[in-house]
Amino acid sequence: MTSKKDLRLRVNPKLYDELMEWSAEELRSMNGLVEYLLTEAVKKRKKSAKTEESEEK
Repeated sequence: MTSKKDLRLRVNPKLYDELMEWSAEELRSMNGLVEYLLTEAVKKRKKSAKTEESEEK
């Protein structure tokens, strides 16, 4: 099993409440939702970088 790293994240109360509501709707933990969102953001960033590279050529 892959070990996970701890990450302390401070967010404003309004964002926290929105994330809690979203995670409940998705039947995920807050941690699971945040990890999913960060994973998707990294994938999108990598895809965007590859697209920019190919356009430069």
